Amino acid sequence: MSVSTAPALDSPALDSPAGVARSTVDARAVDALLVCIARFGLAKTTLDDVAREAGCSRATLYRYFDGKSELVRRTVAAEQARITALLVDAGRAEADLADAVVAVVAGAARELVAHAALQFLLSHEPEAILGHLAFGAGDRALVAFGDAIAPAFDGWLAPADAARAGDWIVRVLRSYVLMPRPPIDFTDPATARAFLEQLVIPGLNPGCSGSR
Repeated sequence: MSVSTAPALDSPALDSPAGVARSTVDARAVDALLVCIARFGLAKTTLDDVAREAGCSRATLYRYFDGKSELVRRTVAAEQARITALLVDAGRAEADLADAVVAVVAGAARELVAHAALQFLLSHEPEAILGHLAFGAGDRALVAFGDAIAPAFDGWLAPADAARAGDWIVRVLRSYVLMPRPPIDFTDPATARAFLEQLVIPGLNPGCSGSR
């Protein structure tokens, strides 16, 4: 097992203007917030809780974040970026469009189902999630996420078609993640494929054979 050589969060190195210091604090604070939300929920989590989990003082967090709200926003952005990168890589690694769609959907489902903080909120504080997934705010969020995963399909689709594919897929995933007991297990690629090949993939690019 490797041993981390990152400086302690309260070490003088973190007060330097170097970008490494900021990224170290950001990464540890994001991880700590996710752990705390999975343990206590968003409403009950305080910066003191995050600081203890991250192994630093509250003052250290305030040097890099204006408060809990900013840390939450940056955590959401970091998780979106992380998951998006995984999904784009998964799609681009496949040999044809159908396989790419299955890889993206199954990969996203696994990430969402295994995301302890998200699952806690869906079960105990749904109001913290639903407002960002419904109405105007939800549509804007879905369009942004759809655009972000569109490059997973750019080996087979034109940019506008890839963006539409991304938008369609994230809307399918929204319905999936909000269902208390989804009737389809998207985490299983074979089960996901049976659904997607019948109801999703044919509409993405009907004139395409699916291969590169």
